[in-house]
Amino acid sequence: MALSHLKRDSHTKMTGLLIVLTLAALVVPLRAEPPAYDRASAKASFKRPTEIPFPSDNTNTIARQSLGKALFFDTRLSAANSTACVSCHNPAFSWSDALPRGVGFGSKELARRTPTLLNIAWGEEYFWDGRADSLEEQALGPIKAAGEMNMPLDKMVEKIKGIHGYDPLFARAYAGEGINEKVIAKAIASYERTLVSGTAPFDEWVNGREDAISESAKRGFDLFNTKGLCLQCHTGWNFTDDGFHDVGIDDNDIGRGKVLPGIPAVVHAFKTPTLRDVSQRGPYMHNGSEKTLADVISLYNQGGKVKRDSVDINIRPLNLTAAEMRELTDFLLTLSTEERPVTIPILPNN
Repeated sequence: MALSHLKRDSHTKMTGLLIVLTLAALVVPLRAEPPAYDRASAKASFKRPTEIPFPSDNTNTIARQSLGKALFFDTRLSAANSTACVSCHNPAFSWSDALPRGVGFGSKELARRTPTLLNIAWGEEYFWDGRADSLEEQALGPIKAAGEMNMPLDKMVEKIKGIHGYDPLFARAYAGEGINEKVIAKAIASYERTLVSGTAPFDEWVNGREDAISESAKRGFDLFNTKGLCLQCHTGWNFTDDGFHDVGIDDNDIGRGKVLPGIPAVVHAFKTPTLRDVSQRGPYMHNGSEKTLADVISLYNQGGKVKRDSVDINIRPLNLTAAEMRELTDFLLTLSTEERPVTIPILPNN
């Protein structure tokens, strides 16, 4: 009797639990569908910020910008006295170099394209593979790299100390901190954070001037946010999620995979670049493999050029028509501004 009672009791409890769960399923709403696309809401998410972010340990001053600019333009930071930061990050080419791949020490071609420094103040991890955690760390990378400026940091500091015209610039910018590699990195990073894209026609449209961009570009914006899947990576006012994605480029460079070995999802992944001033910055992709914006859109429309496990889930055939691809291009063109002249600084001498 006791055993049969236990069985009946267990059955009763189980039956009751199933009834409760069934009733709960009836009263709990199904997962809501994502909200319908709304152009006005989408526009609002791309509104420009009003201030440049600076870290608390390297706050912004005119003196720091001036020192950083001088160092950025000074070829004496390279072993051969022939290359400066500006040699590859040229303002005339939207702070890149218009080459498929960068050129380093001894005029040898590098493995990757020179990334723009535009809007770098809003970055989180730096270089195509994200191997630098701060802009200050990034600033020293090309200087000490044997294939780029080829200047050991201790020798760079010794050389800068020997240029006595720099003494008052360092004293004003970083009083009491001396001249060392850390301060040099802070100064260059301070200048680089001021490299901000200007107001584009797109921004004027976001701010309410409807005739700032064409109707075709507006349809391209809608495609950017919907069918084109561009928004999956190119988010916010700077049009980048600062993430790393394998977009199906056919080459052997494993990108982020070298920085984070053993994580299959990041093999062949590279940082999402900003789309600001993108029309001024071809050729495209980390290896310069796509010559024009139309080529880039075609690449994404076909779902990448190679299939492998690490390719981002959003890289798939888009089935954009020729007209839609033109509209998408028209939209991207609205993100560019007229080039603003950059003055060359007068460099300190001995």
